[in-house]
Amino acid sequence: MNDPTTLDAGTVWTVTSAGLVLLMTPGLALFYGGMTRAKSALNMMMMSFVSMGLIGVVWVLWGYGMTHEPGWLGLVGNPLSDLGLSDAMAEGNLIPAAYAATFAVIAVALISGAVADRARFATWCVFVPVWVSLVYAPLAYMVWGGGLLSEEGAIGSRLGEALDFAGGLVVHISAGVAALVLALFMGKRKGFGVDPAHRPHNVPFVMLGAAILWFGWFGFNGGAAQDGHQLGLVWITTLAAGSAGMLGWIVVEWLRRGRPTSIGTASGIVSGLVAITPACAYVSPVGAIVIGLVSGAASALAVNLKYRLGFDDSLDVVGVHLTAGILGTVLIGFFALPSEGPAGLFYGGDASLLLTQAVAVVVAVVFTAVVTAVIALVLRATLGLRVSAEDEERGVDVTLHSETAYDVGFGAVPVPADALTHTGERSAG
Repeated sequence: MNDPTTLDAGTVWTVTSAGLVLLMTPGLALFYGGMTRAKSALNMMMMSFVSMGLIGVVWVLWGYGMTHEPGWLGLVGNPLSDLGLSDAMAEGNLIPAAYAATFAVIAVALISGAVADRARFATWCVFVPVWVSLVYAPLAYMVWGGGLLSEEGAIGSRLGEALDFAGGLVVHISAGVAALVLALFMGKRKGFGVDPAHRPHNVPFVMLGAAILWFGWFGFNGGAAQDGHQLGLVWITTLAAGSAGMLGWIVVEWLRRGRPTSIGTASGIVSGLVAITPACAYVSPVGAIVIGLVSGAASALAVNLKYRLGFDDSLDVVGVHLTAGILGTVLIGFFALPSEGPAGLFYGGDASLLLTQAVAVVVAVVFTAVVTAVIALVLRATLGLRVSAEDEERGVDVTLHSETAYDVGFGAVPVPADALTHTGERSAG
């Protein structure tokens, strides 16, 4: 983009985009907070907010330096290379660091939805900086910073550069895989799959959170646009995919349950936005609609796999972010426009781009799973991952924060049995 030391339109847009992306984390707090039980809502929101606090410090001290050259073995940048953003300060080039920080914040905050109702808050406060340092920053380096999957990297130079415009690999796949790993290590909540108390306590919060997320997503996807044409394309594909994702989820609900739901509508928006994130600058508006429809429908089907497979991903981070993140990344291999880079299969290209994208997904999944598992093992053996059964039953708002979200309980509010899907966490069909 333009000279970052000059307050021109490009600079202002990037800084504005960073603010939009930062707003997404409070939006996520509302989205997740509304989906939990009333006695866990504050804790769920706190996990997002404390991620902002921790990563805001980590990113300045060493995180940003780990995402760009100079690096080690194509895997990670040198954390000592830009301590305290000293190099960025000297170059007058702080704007990229500011924009990138907001991505790190939302990436780790997404993971928290998988461990709702039962995670130790102190352990979460350790997990956040460790995971961002050992998983997120290295993956950002591999894809965007000149590492393994970039054009200059050991894999990218042979198979082609992995295309991930705004974070399908780096943010959503990594968060989805980490969520699955933590859910497996932490175990199921008491009453998982059978207790109707595990239902969203405030659906308007969920809808409001989804609206804030969609609003912020235009900065999430559009902040890195290089010119007016690309920004226009990114804006309209983000709109189209979010809309189509919502419709895809609603159609699945209507076919399987006979009615659409508010939770499904909000979740469909997010699934479409996740899927278009890596592809937003490479596909046409019509391609974005197809990607959104496919991801919305696929995510609606995927969220209930946790009941069949027996893992408790409380708020469906895996079903939405991992599913849609993989789909959006791989579908670039079919829908990429030749005018915007390597052509996809539907536009006269060969299978090389599809192979590149598939390999990148495998690398991101395996790397994230292995490193997150090591982190979880260490934390489980030292600090412990989850609260006691008694604290979980009382509610983590009271036991971890000595607070309650409301002065009145929601347990007495009658909820029709047929309005719930299993535990009622999401009516996904």
